[in-house]
Amino acid sequence: METALVVIHLFLAIGLVGLVLIQHGKGADMGAAFGSGASATVFGSAGAGNFLSRATAVLATLFFLTSLALAYFAMQKGEEESLLEQQQAAPAAVQQPVVPAKPSDLPSVPAQSDAGGEAASDVPAVPVAPGGGKEPGAKPAIPN
Repeated sequence: METALVVIHLFLAIGLVGLVLIQHGKGADMGAAFGSGASATVFGSAGAGNFLSRATAVLATLFFLTSLALAYFAMQKGEEESLLEQQQAAPAAVQQPVVPAKPSDLPSVPAQSDAGGEAASDVPAVPVAPGGGKEPGAKPAIPN
């Protein structure tokens, strides 16, 4: 229903634009009064003003009514909840108790130490740039 109303609304808008562009301005009637006999001969001697103005009024009324109907449908949909509101409304998940692993299930890893006597870590060692890079403001060496 809403899609059909949008299509009708679109055709009414295009029709209104076309009718407004076809109509003559008020100054065009002055040219016809002073001898320009070719104007308004398609719609008769009275001109197209009456027909086009009535057709424009009818299309404008229908356009207004379809606008109101589309606004009503948009109001009926309402606002959807944001993700934050959905998460706050959802019940918190029940956490499962953490079962400690058996010591026999884990593989043993031998402890290693660096040349400096530091304890081993999970972070790999970063190689030192040529020249040591210890001087303040020193730029890193770029290999050629």
